[in-house]
Amino acid sequence: MTSTNKKATVFFLLLAFVCLGLQLQAVAAPKPEFYQLKIYHLNNQKQEDRLDAFLKEAYLPALHRAGIAKVGVFKPAEELAEKTTTPAKKLVYVFIPFRSSEQMFQLDSKLQKDKQFQSAGKDYLEAAHNNPVYDRMEVIMMEAFAGKPAFSMPNLKSNAADRVYELRSYEAATEKLHQNKIDMFNNGEMAIFDRLGFNAVFYGQVKAGSKMPNLLYMTTFENKAARDEKWKAFGEDPTWKKLSAMSEYANNFLRADIYLLRPTSYSDI
Repeated sequence: MTSTNKKATVFFLLLAFVCLGLQLQAVAAPKPEFYQLKIYHLNNQKQEDRLDAFLKEAYLPALHRAGIAKVGVFKPAEELAEKTTTPAKKLVYVFIPFRSSEQMFQLDSKLQKDKQFQSAGKDYLEAAHNNPVYDRMEVIMMEAFAGKPAFSMPNLKSNAADRVYELRSYEAATEKLHQNKIDMFNNGEMAIFDRLGFNAVFYGQVKAGSKMPNLLYMTTFENKAARDEKWKAFGEDPTWKKLSAMSEYANNFLRADIYLLRPTSYSDI
């Protein structure tokens, strides 16, 4: 083999190793999931009963048939409302995780073709204008953080009625500061939550919603006492104190809203 051929062989071998490395890196870095959070605003108990029936008997089963195995349905923990920054209202939260944006945007067309869903959900889907199932519905679309690209089922052992699911919303003054807060989560804050056993379900950057720029995340606890204990430990954690004192993360959120929730009896999460 000539010197030129040897050089060419070495070059192509190096190129092959680089390409293989890039392929392995792509496989090792999972694509972030997309999330949808629907928030139903209700006027009365009748609407709540009708919505519960629709979600339990029609919507969740249809989502399962569409390939979405786990859907979370939550309501405000009204007895804990005075402890939060936002008063409890008659609300229902529906959290839907998607493997991709395509799956999220194709869902409605799939449901339109699902005859079982159309039949089981008739009261909701064909409600009269003067007898709606809800007063208002918000829809928030999110993309998972790079540091937690997929949602997790909480590892809880207590009765569902005792569990506390905490949804937090962080708005920022600018898009740059908003991204800075996400970087803070990816660069250490989420690791602290994991170490202290916060049982996070998801972290999501809001791509479309009524509050922008914004991020949402959900942590879960066995009960209210455990929740308070975990947050006390978080506030006293040396790593958190060091991270939160860094000048590079100063003023990266403008307002934080806290919602304490309970899972419904038919929630998958």
